[in-house]
Amino acid sequence: MAFYSEEEKTEDYLFKIVLIGDSAVGKSNLLARFARDEFYPNSKSTIGVEFQTQKMDINGKEIKAQIWDTAGQERFRAVTSAYYRGAVGALLVYDISRRQTFESIGRWLNELHTHSDMNVVTILVGNKSDLKDAREVSTAEGKALAEAQGLFFMETSALDSSNVSSAFQTVVKEIYNILSRKVMLSQELKKQDPGWVGNGKTVVLQGEDIQEASTEPKKAGCCSS
Repeated sequence: MAFYSEEEKTEDYLFKIVLIGDSAVGKSNLLARFARDEFYPNSKSTIGVEFQTQKMDINGKEIKAQIWDTAGQERFRAVTSAYYRGAVGALLVYDISRRQTFESIGRWLNELHTHSDMNVVTILVGNKSDLKDAREVSTAEGKALAEAQGLFFMETSALDSSNVSSAFQTVVKEIYNILSRKVMLSQELKKQDPGWVGNGKTVVLQGEDIQEASTEPKKAGCCSS
């Protein structure tokens, strides 16, 4: 059996991802379900900002997703806006049973683009898909908006776990793909310039890195339950 130290393991990647959307759309429960497989039916609104780190394995690489849960209430938005900076991924969440939360998507997109890089990998998430009888926003409407804005799309349910992991994984995998292209470019530069040194074990991807790594528009994609 082979033994190796932490330093000898494959390097880690740290991606900052933000959860945004109106209050009470289920952002905190999405994170709780993904990170701890828990659900809180009587959870209170998030005050300020909370975050958790979740490890994932992609192509043999250990990915650390630092997921920030931002308060949806208007009075906290000025406080949380600074936390968009440096984000490379976002889950933009609405409640399929409350049309008003869907109509707020444009405002949240504007805020995301104002406080972070335009190339942040974003997935539009229609949460509470278990509330079939109370649905006010159709799956087709969600897909159409996502396609128009160049976003990924998925409907989820934090209550029954439907697509929760898939939504987070979609964002993380796309960020990793962009980073991989950047690493390949760096390796080419290293071959051209032997003096180039990169000894870091942890790579923190910032919004500027995505912009450098991808000159193409943000990919549109759709996935639904």
